[in-house]
Amino acid sequence: MTKYFKDPDVVATLTDEQFWVTQESGTERPGSGRLLYNKESGIYVDVVSGEPLFASSDKYESGCGWPSFTKPIEPAHVSELHDTTHGMIRTEVRSTNGDSHLGHVFPDGPTDRGGLRYCINSASLRFVARDDMESEGYGAYLDQVEEIDQ
Repeated sequence: MTKYFKDPDVVATLTDEQFWVTQESGTERPGSGRLLYNKESGIYVDVVSGEPLFASSDKYESGCGWPSFTKPIEPAHVSELHDTTHGMIRTEVRSTNGDSHLGHVFPDGPTDRGGLRYCINSASLRFVARDDMESEGYGAYLDQVEEIDQ
């Protein structure tokens, strides 16, 4: 079983934006995230701890300006917390072991897929392509990722 944790050596290598988003609960500008329009098959992991968070098969275009997912790939790796910052009442999403701020979850997702929209900052994620999942230790999640003919 892989151990995921907040690695200070990894935190030290984050870009300014990654640090601000994951460690200081920042939010990248809408439409600016490098993974927003990614259509490759694979999984999205916490940029700090590497814990698996979301699968490409659960990603969809919500039009909100951030990558959106219908559910976590491994619910135990995603913590949901009450958030009242900025005069709003929301549910913050953090990685459980890395304690990285990921974004927020809202109840306005596709009803046929559970009704949730996990609105996630690209800066908090690292994408692992399907072809690399086995070699990077994520082979157990291959059955949750679709094969895409290129």
